[in-house]
Amino acid sequence: MPLHLPQRGHTVTALHVCRHCDGLITDPDDAVFLWHEAALSGPGWDVYAHREHADLVEPDPTPIRILARVLIARALSDG
Repeated sequence: MPLHLPQRGHTVTALHVCRHCDGLITDPDDAVFLWHEAALSGPGWDVYAHREHADLVEPDPTPIRILARVLIARALSDG
């Protein structure tokens, strides 16, 4: 969704930051949507990367570690 600057009447397209290199993605055709990250408060944010970096980005390992701990705890308590 474009951002409107009412004081000047200009329209600016949304800019994204690459998750891999932290560089600004200035070309909208170069931005690849990867996933949406939920937030504890608010709507969260979308994660983007440059087209050439999209295959290099890995998801945050924290939720995977938490899920592994929960599954291990359940398996140990069932016995």
